[in-house]
Amino acid sequence: MHIFDAARILVPFVIAFAVGIFFTPLLTDFLYKYKAWKKKSGKGKGIGDENGTPLFDLLHKEREVSTPRMGGILVWGGVILTSLGLVLLGAIFGPPFTLLNFINRGQTWIPIAALLTGGLVGLIDDILEVTQSRGGLSLKWRLLVVAAFSAFAGWWFYAKLAVTTIGIPLFGALHIGILIIPFFMFVTLALYASGVIDGIDGLAGGVFAIIFMIYAGIALTQNQISLAGFAATVSGATFAFLWFNVPPARFYLSETGSMALTLALAVTAFSADSLGGGVGVFVLPIIALPLTLTVVTNLLQVFWKKVFKKKLFKIAPIHHHFETMGWPPYKVTMRYWIITIMAGMFGLALALLK
Repeated sequence: MHIFDAARILVPFVIAFAVGIFFTPLLTDFLYKYKAWKKKSGKGKGIGDENGTPLFDLLHKEREVSTPRMGGILVWGGVILTSLGLVLLGAIFGPPFTLLNFINRGQTWIPIAALLTGGLVGLIDDILEVTQSRGGLSLKWRLLVVAAFSAFAGWWFYAKLAVTTIGIPLFGALHIGILIIPFFMFVTLALYASGVIDGIDGLAGGVFAIIFMIYAGIALTQNQISLAGFAATVSGATFAFLWFNVPPARFYLSETGSMALTLALAVTAFSADSLGGGVGVFVLPIIALPLTLTVVTNLLQVFWKKVFKKKLFKIAPIHHHFETMGWPPYKVTMRYWIITIMAGMFGLALALLK
């Protein structure tokens, strides 16, 4: 690893942050001008239990109908503007800008496609959410998109990139062959389910920004510089979003952000695995511990209500449960950031145990 490789990661990171900060006033004016927020607060009946989600509705009823959605545009839009800008600068001025270009077939085509697919489909959902009182795209259609894209990505890894193994710390490569495709789908769907962590000001933005920076570090140790540049750029753009999402949030990440980030994270984790001769997927539940807890506590809540006919948590996922215990939202958010940093460092250490 050459010392310049660090610059190839950190420069796009900073540029993406700057791009996000620069374009936020334009996005803000647009979202507030067209009142891009939900017209009715809460999740409504049919979600949660037969009575709806009264505790959640009580906690968030005011902010949901006054704070715009679609803030995730800042994330994937910042990544696209940064990457295309570096390509253009490289074409005009040559080195060193050509060395900062992280777009290539082997490492970043699929991660970028994942980010764009999630961002655009999520944007459609958000537009329908703020223009129709009945909500956005149905869950089954969103799941179908995630399943279809992950099946394609899994096939690409298997057929085009010849990926048939998963890295295990201290053990080496575990051969799973064509099962890489359904495994890819399972991981991606699980990550997409964790997108509901976008429920408290600053929570999802901080968590995702840290996670992607950890994966930039993993890719760097594998000498996958383009992948590291992509992950760092996503992190920088997400930090720009976070700057305006800390309490009180100027806008929410919403579906266009959470779908983009979860799909891109799934592909990034697989890309930082056997493609780089390392470990990326095995440590994902650790590095993304808050996302793991989000999915697990949701599943536990459903199981508990089915089997024991009562709730295990006052609200699931668990970060809302902490709110009902009296924790201020900012305390939940900042403690989740700390947990993500500590879990991420531990996951990074495990990934280095080859």
